[in-house]
Amino acid sequence: MAKFQIVSDFKPTGDQPQAIEKLVNGINKGRQHQVLLGVTGSGKTFTMANVIQKVQRPTLVISHNKTLAGQLAQEFRSLFPNNAVEYFVSYYDYYQPEAYIPQSDTYIEKETQINEEIEKLRLSATASLLSRKDVIVVASVSAIYNLGSPIEYGQAILEIGPGMKAGMQQVMKILQKMFYKRNDIDFKRGTYRVRGDTVDIFPSYKDQGYRLQFLGDRLESVSELEVVTGNVLKMQGTQTIYPAKHYITSEQRIVPGIKQIEIDLESRVKSLESSGKLIEVQRLDQRTNYDLEMIRQFGYCNGIENYSRYFDGRNPGDPPYTLLHYFPQDFLLVIDESHMTIPQIRGMYNGDRSRKETLIDFGFRLPSALDNRPLKFDEFMRMINQAVYVSATPDEYELSLANSSHLGGGLDRTPRGTDGLYSHDGIAEQLVRPTGILDPEVSVRPIKGQIEDLLREIETRVKSQERVLITTLTKRTAEDLADYLKEKGIKVHYLHSDVKTLERGDILQALRLGEYDVIVGINLLREGLDLPEVSLVAILDADKEGFLRSRTSLIQTMGRAARHVRGQVIMYADIVTKSMKAAIDEVKRRRKYQADYNKKHNITPRSIEKALRERLIEKVEELEESLGKTDLTVDDIPVEDRKKMIKNLEAQMKQAAELLDFEEAAKIRDQIKELSI
Repeated sequence: MAKFQIVSDFKPTGDQPQAIEKLVNGINKGRQHQVLLGVTGSGKTFTMANVIQKVQRPTLVISHNKTLAGQLAQEFRSLFPNNAVEYFVSYYDYYQPEAYIPQSDTYIEKETQINEEIEKLRLSATASLLSRKDVIVVASVSAIYNLGSPIEYGQAILEIGPGMKAGMQQVMKILQKMFYKRNDIDFKRGTYRVRGDTVDIFPSYKDQGYRLQFLGDRLESVSELEVVTGNVLKMQGTQTIYPAKHYITSEQRIVPGIKQIEIDLESRVKSLESSGKLIEVQRLDQRTNYDLEMIRQFGYCNGIENYSRYFDGRNPGDPPYTLLHYFPQDFLLVIDESHMTIPQIRGMYNGDRSRKETLIDFGFRLPSALDNRPLKFDEFMRMINQAVYVSATPDEYELSLANSSHLGGGLDRTPRGTDGLYSHDGIAEQLVRPTGILDPEVSVRPIKGQIEDLLREIETRVKSQERVLITTLTKRTAEDLADYLKEKGIKVHYLHSDVKTLERGDILQALRLGEYDVIVGINLLREGLDLPEVSLVAILDADKEGFLRSRTSLIQTMGRAARHVRGQVIMYADIVTKSMKAAIDEVKRRRKYQADYNKKHNITPRSIEKALRERLIEKVEELEESLGKTDLTVDDIPVEDRKKMIKNLEAQMKQAAELLDFEEAAKIRDQIKELSI
């Protein structure tokens, strides 16, 4: 059996070794919950890779968005090139869920655009989990959504090997039941083709196919097939082919499942009729019977997941099967940026249920649709074997779990001390940055005269060719302040949710390039916002308690200045709130920790350097300049130029997809649509 083995020229340094040892000891002792409190730039991913290597457990890593999940998958793949590192996120490039708006009597049909590459990666993840132990799956919160029974999926496999007694027609029948479609012309993932006594199969989860050659009722040979070149390589031993879809239903379950749907339909129709909802009765009867006919004929229908509990053998209210059910019981769970991911997991169920209840009330779905859902938070927590929560700012919830997660039970709330936020075995701290950069200096200044004071600070940074971030509480304030600074000759731009998605990255890129010296925004604490040129973060209205001025948010915001050797944070406030004090104390503690380490090891801090990426809309801007226009529309661009731009963008989109940066690929895809002729 393959083992996890890191391949890297680097070894754990700084306080990584003690964090690794502490986490590994906790896992080996059976501690259920632990926290890795690591500052930005301290190498938390490398630490967790070393933990995985030492404990040798299949691991699920959950992140709160696709982009960060993709970055983590890339990092783990580079560290574990000989092991199975998989990527599991929602496979929709575009997703409009089925919904009904009673106020306007508007029914919105489910509309999706599936990314075939992500679908392949999802199927690859489950296939790896069922076939090997050395698996790391990096996932978004898609991991807690209904996926189909792993038992049915694992039983619906095709095992093939040279010399097996199996006829071609028999194999084709099995492939059909596994949702592989015959296509002799367009050979793509999830299809098979037949040529004489040869069957080529292109599994949904692989980049290579299989070539099966038959001699009568015997499988003569099995070869690996290079789909593009057609080259083949003979294979020895038995090979396993997994289904083309996750929702697999055995024939034994289809008939009783359909029968139960009919019984529930009849019961629901009577209930609606007794309430005088005749239109709803007609809707429900027509739609459900159509779906049943599709299932009888093809074993599948659009929206079959809404009937999944009938075919999974679940009772009403039972939790759905999810990616977590594909893992063995001893798996390790890593929750990245836990202060963001945990609330996201907690909120998924209620939002999904509210939409479906409306569909059920108005006759668009049977009540069984409620069982096609994400896990409730308590269901998710019950499925955890052992977990490590990773964050620079873990919330009280994760800290309390780590504090109470020891063999003797009971909650240990040791007060904050010099050794850590909580002096407890369940919390491992990693506060040393290899670059030696200290956390920023923090000062609190009065609100009166804050704009004049801020203007002087900005001018100082501009002279040094450094950048400034300013956070406000409202969009109006951000825009008004940006206008004021612009009048004072400052190169500035605002950034908030009303700014188009495609433009946000370019605004931040322009800041790095020096086209802007200042960005004014509301929530500039996003994880992954990496701006090494920023030396000052100014927080207006810092004493207004709330989500944007909580301890966690303030520490994250301050962290935006932690990539520059002259990093500084200015809080404008008339009082020091509890959140402000907690955030300032924590940043000071981390700053002292790094300073002591630098002194002990004779380290001179150096700013982080990060390469600039090519801007997506550079060519459009160049064309605007050449035409002397600032209000250029797509129609103004010559057809030939548009074709060249589309071709260039398509290449960028494919490159982004290959790097697992699917969010970036989706942005480029939207731009291609705008330019399409």
